Amino acid sequence: MNKPLVARLFAQTFIWLMFQGVLLFVGAGTLAWAAAWLWLLEWAVCCAWIGLWLARTDPGLLAERLAPFTQREQAGWDRVFMMAVALLWCAWLCFIGLDAVRFHWSHVPTWLSVCGAVAIFIDIYATRGVFAANRYAAPVVKIQRERGHVVSDSGPYAYVRHPMYAFAILLLAGTPLMLGSWWGLAWVPAMVAGVGWRAVREERALAAELPGYRAYLERVKYRFVPGVW
Repeated sequence: MNKPLVARLFAQTFIWLMFQGVLLFVGAGTLAWAAAWLWLLEWAVCCAWIGLWLARTDPGLLAERLAPFTQREQAGWDRVFMMAVALLWCAWLCFIGLDAVRFHWSHVPTWLSVCGAVAIFIDIYATRGVFAANRYAAPVVKIQRERGHVVSDSGPYAYVRHPMYAFAILLLAGTPLMLGSWWGLAWVPAMVAGVGWRAVREERALAAELPGYRAYLERVKYRFVPGVW
């Protein structure tokens, strides 16, 4: 196992979780928020699990996943998109803290909060299957020529073109439910629409530059949900 890569995994995960925690607790105005601590714990355990699995089975993909979310090889429109997503995510977490704890605008039943935690786990577990099927699943839109980028059409990719985006809907819905924010959940349709927009632009980029991708688009008709879209 690549020890420097594993050390980088844990360092970046720790920094990311600390930052998410700051956003949540500043919004909430208190550290006494059990749901937020559990949310961070779930992320810590799942990130360590998937990260160590990737370090053992596909260190090249792990290195891609740990790379910056804006890169030189990345399409310009995608750099703008990713920066906008980062800002939106930060605002969203702060807002959830304001709603669920500081002002108590929402009251989510405990059983729904548990469902939210389960949805997050299902997303992360399913994403492991996506990584197993697609060793080029970088967080940015680019052609990974140095890694021999080819079309991935097995596993979940045999049914939908963007399984990671499809599963991410569970994460987006599960997070505000677990944290107890109906108003945070109200942001989700717009966020899903943004992911859908990116999926369309990503397909155009891959069809133009990745051999075999146009044929893949002909074989697999749906982007997120078979029979729907």
